[in-house]
Amino acid sequence: MVLVLKKGASKKEMDNISTKLKSGKGVNTRKYCGVIKLKEDPLIIQKKMRDEWE
Repeated sequence: MVLVLKKGASKKEMDNISTKLKSGKGVNTRKYCGVIKLKEDPLIIQKKMRDEWE
């Protein structure tokens, strides 16, 4: 969800955005913990991927 607050917005518009932010559903990120099983250290993988750019 994207909410845009423009410069010079009225108090009513700011309150509407505030209520939308508070009522928003969150994302359950805990369900993704431990899903990926890596055989290598993540830092080594990252270094290899960065070296591909050169």
